[in-house]
Amino acid sequence: MSNDHVPPGSPPHEKGRMHALLAFLQSAERLKDTLRSGRTAMGRPESTAEHTWRLCLLAMLLERDLPGVDHHRLLKICMLHDLGEAISGDVPAPAQGADDGRHARERDGFEELCSELPRDLHEEFLELYDDYTQGRSIEAQFAKGLDKLETMLQHVAGKNTPGFDYAFNLGYGIEATSRHPLLVRLRRIVDEETRISMTGPT
Repeated sequence: MSNDHVPPGSPPHEKGRMHALLAFLQSAERLKDTLRSGRTAMGRPESTAEHTWRLCLLAMLLERDLPGVDHHRLLKICMLHDLGEAISGDVPAPAQGADDGRHARERDGFEELCSELPRDLHEEFLELYDDYTQGRSIEAQFAKGLDKLETMLQHVAGKNTPGFDYAFNLGYGIEATSRHPLLVRLRRIVDEETRISMTGPT
């Protein structure tokens, strides 16, 4: 990409910064092709980018119901939380294990992508990512709980393959969805939707 794309008169450091931002964006595009085990309502595999989009939409919908939460930070965490999967790929929830090395691989992938960023954004993104994985802030805890709920909702909405294990939802992400009364309320609704899916159409 040439400097012709930068407005005339821009200082040299801004030209370099804009190139770095766009290079990062192009690398992050790989998340569109990172597929998950969930299915859309039409039956095709969803991408991690699509999951991230709907997670952010869910967080936006709840803004007025979460006083005291920094919603800008919450959306940033939601946007970045699975970005490392653009490098490492997604591991379906039923296949995840405590000692499978998944978290380290995802963080390595995240660091690889962020290495293209200017230092200020590199440091900010890593701080947000580590907050999410460690659950330090209330925003990170909500992001993790909503992440689980969005996954469960996709299982309910999707046109799944025969024999799909809907019962998996009922034991999934219980700790993450128990940290706030609103998450608990949402969990009850999603669990009920799951039970309806288990019994099939009436």
